[in-house]
Amino acid sequence: MGKPTKLLLTGASGPIGRGLLASRPDAVVLSRNPRNLGHKAYAWDPVSQLPPAEAMEGVDQVVHLAGEPVADGRWTDGRKQRIRDSRVLGTRNLVSALASMKRPPGVLVCASAVGYYGSRENETLDESSSPGRGFLPEICVQWEREALRARSFGVRVVCVRIGIVLSREGGALSRMLTPFRMGVGGRLGDGHQWMSWVHVDDVVGLIGHALENASVDGALNAVSPNPVTNRKFTETLADAVNRPAVIPVPETVLRLAFGEMASVLMASQKVLPFEAERTGYRFQFERIETALRDVVDAQNGRKAA
Repeated sequence: MGKPTKLLLTGASGPIGRGLLASRPDAVVLSRNPRNLGHKAYAWDPVSQLPPAEAMEGVDQVVHLAGEPVADGRWTDGRKQRIRDSRVLGTRNLVSALASMKRPPGVLVCASAVGYYGSRENETLDESSSPGRGFLPEICVQWEREALRARSFGVRVVCVRIGIVLSREGGALSRMLTPFRMGVGGRLGDGHQWMSWVHVDDVVGLIGHALENASVDGALNAVSPNPVTNRKFTETLADAVNRPAVIPVPETVLRLAFGEMASVLMASQKVLPFEAERTGYRFQFERIETALRDVVDAQNGRKAA
């Protein structure tokens, strides 16, 4: 029986990180606020420094999720710089630390996003598709480039392009639920844009799949095999909370409220998980109906408690 695998994790405070910690409670964590985690954690400011050498000792696998939230308010120039730096410089510093190790880890799984593809109307996209244009695609390209530098010293690198995460706690859905529960939810614009969604349990599952399977290498789309239009998503969410969804939000209102960041809300991305299915991953939540029902029931349970 071999020695246990040692995992290093960044971004442990988010829904995906917490899910990973639940399945890998022995993981070593890098965090800006390690005392808040109640876990074996080391302090690290991703933008300004390399991780501490003692945190890296004996690490076999690395999962890098840390990054400034993208959809929390308007994109001021300062906020855009923080979004960029947290991903590009943070990944650069992490990979530089891995390069200095006597025995680098076998695999680095680095978060990316379906924002890589930009807004592509009805085009079907997989891992071989070209990047789009604009702020988020440019960041994703730079982010992945920094992660892929680890290949030069023998590390297998997987860039997980994550879709809209449906989580039982926090995340994008928690902000959507309030207006829907009040009966004032509705589609965004005409609702024809594609949404590539994924349940948080499948993101955690796909990261585990990437860690353990040498056939997973390069880009990996973390999305359900069944993307839906915004109209379909809206109708399904309304059914899940047993409320009508009859008040659409015009694109002009979104742009007034959110500025450039409204482009994320209106983006059309029909992304498929070709590599996940090719390498044998079995999705726990393939349909939007079961995924939303699971999330809404869990949130209702916490609210009742």
